[in-house]
Amino acid sequence: MGEKRRRQADGSAGSGAAAAGERSLIAAESCSSLNSAASGGELERAARRQFQQDETPGFVYVVSVFSALGGFLFGYDTGVVSGALLLLKRELNLDALWQELLVSGTVGAAALSALAGGVLNGLCGRRPCILLASGLFTAGAGVLAAARDKETLLGGRVVVGLGIGVASMTVPVYIAEVAPPHLRGRLVTINTLFITGGQFFASVVDGIFSYLAKDGWRYMLGLSAVPAVIQFLGFLFLPESPRWLIQKGQTQRARRILSQMRGNQAIDEEYDSIKNNIEEEENEVGAAGPVICRMLTYPPTRRALIVGCGLQMFQQLSGINTVMYYSATILQMSGVEDDRLAIWLAALTAFINFIFTLVGVWLVERMGRRKLTLGSLTGTAVALIILASGFLLSAQVSPRITLNPPDPSHQNSTCTKYSYCDGCMLDPDCGLCYKLNKSSVVESSCIPVDKDSTMKAAWGRCSNETVFKKEDLFWAYNFCPTPYSWTALLGLILYLVFFAPGMGPMPWTVNSEIYPLWARSTGNACSSGVNWVFNVLVSLTFLHTAEYLTYYGAFFLYAGFAGLGLVFIYGCLPETKGKKLEEIESLFENRLCTCGMSDSDEGRYIEYIRVKGSNYHLSDNDASDVE
Repeated sequence: MGEKRRRQADGSAGSGAAAAGERSLIAAESCSSLNSAASGGELERAARRQFQQDETPGFVYVVSVFSALGGFLFGYDTGVVSGALLLLKRELNLDALWQELLVSGTVGAAALSALAGGVLNGLCGRRPCILLASGLFTAGAGVLAAARDKETLLGGRVVVGLGIGVASMTVPVYIAEVAPPHLRGRLVTINTLFITGGQFFASVVDGIFSYLAKDGWRYMLGLSAVPAVIQFLGFLFLPESPRWLIQKGQTQRARRILSQMRGNQAIDEEYDSIKNNIEEEENEVGAAGPVICRMLTYPPTRRALIVGCGLQMFQQLSGINTVMYYSATILQMSGVEDDRLAIWLAALTAFINFIFTLVGVWLVERMGRRKLTLGSLTGTAVALIILASGFLLSAQVSPRITLNPPDPSHQNSTCTKYSYCDGCMLDPDCGLCYKLNKSSVVESSCIPVDKDSTMKAAWGRCSNETVFKKEDLFWAYNFCPTPYSWTALLGLILYLVFFAPGMGPMPWTVNSEIYPLWARSTGNACSSGVNWVFNVLVSLTFLHTAEYLTYYGAFFLYAGFAGLGLVFIYGCLPETKGKKLEEIESLFENRLCTCGMSDSDEGRYIEYIRVKGSNYHLSDNDASDVE
């Protein structure tokens, strides 16, 4: 095949040179390309396409930004809870279970509405779904800001979660369908950046409102109504997706919107392509039973589905949403006593996540999916080990309990059985009352915590917050004083430096590529469902896992999951960089444990063809693109 291409290219150059006679080599080459392009008007169409690409209407960018506000709200409402929890657990006396419910309730509701969002997208269209998501975000923010008890808070978080699920299913699809082909990847990436940007902005808001003496969490949770209202008002004037309109037979309206999106570009070719793709999808769907059954019985798509779902599973099991949802809590567990400092340090980690997500956008087409994912997960596992080792080191130097005052109520308490702060800290019913002699902990006792507030003890020296602060006494609930609290911050920063560029976006990128057209929607829905399920599982169990396995045990567990993910990815994930979507199916034709090796150099060949008088190197990945 390579020889045939060489003969065609040489023949083309030869005919151009003969027609030009005594002209120079440069002129011959120019004439050759002109004559070949001129046939059928190709040159004119190519020039028009190049000119039109430079004239993309600003309206496309406006639509993309308004759409990506859904991603911003996704990031804000999942990120804001990190700092808000520190204030909520003190003002509303939340135990570990209620903290986990407030976090995972949002995620669980998002998982359910994401499934419904796929159906609503097909029935009602993209624009109504985004309006619905904006309305849910606004209503949820109002409920959260006005909440008087933990049950109302949970209800508000569930409503916000419903908005997150609908937005997560709709926004990327809408942007992809309105964006010009040459800008599609860049504009869809805006949504990812807005998610991480929303998480960072939420952390800054947490830090600002942590200085309020009371009810700072109301402003943290309620401010998400502002971008939600902006998005809702904006989408009242923005159009429906032209692809959905064509699918529903509203062709004239679709052509009008497509013309508005493309400006001076000719839309006939794109319109026909969309229409043909829709017809092909409809024919495929009705061809041979449910798509999921066909995927499971056809080996290449079954293997692709296992790889796609496995990537999403290990993304969550490596602990990313533990870090994002509980970052301020983790820092406080490590010994950071001041709530405000813990919240601002959590904002630093969110900023690191945002910056290194940008790095991932830059690296993905340079390193490739496989290498970037392997490198990312390796670094993530190492960072988790550092984080766990920091907690282990703190446990090894845990202050000794030196005082055991009698319980005035004469009730048996588990707090009296602990000899070290480490055990006292892990018991949710106990706290440490102590004094400091320079940097050493002295006169320490493990005392039951007050039932109405974790800020003080149930009885004894630390039972009156105003008095014990005057007497230079300190009360520690959920943490031990330690000189090694910096190790947690280092571990969190390293974790996000490695996770954000690779394991953050790559499971979504790979899942968008590895399924054939007829299975793409179902494959992405299944892998997204796996992501949401494990997201709920991890966020719902983190605090109890830390309680029963110790803090360092919990992070060693996540490091172990990351190690298993590394083995899975090394053996099963092929490189998809530079391959057409139609070619990727062939990567899964071999046994599952060998498909990850398909990017080796074995069997590769290099072709050189003559194009316009220059040597043009084709890798095996590019060969199929040459006509």
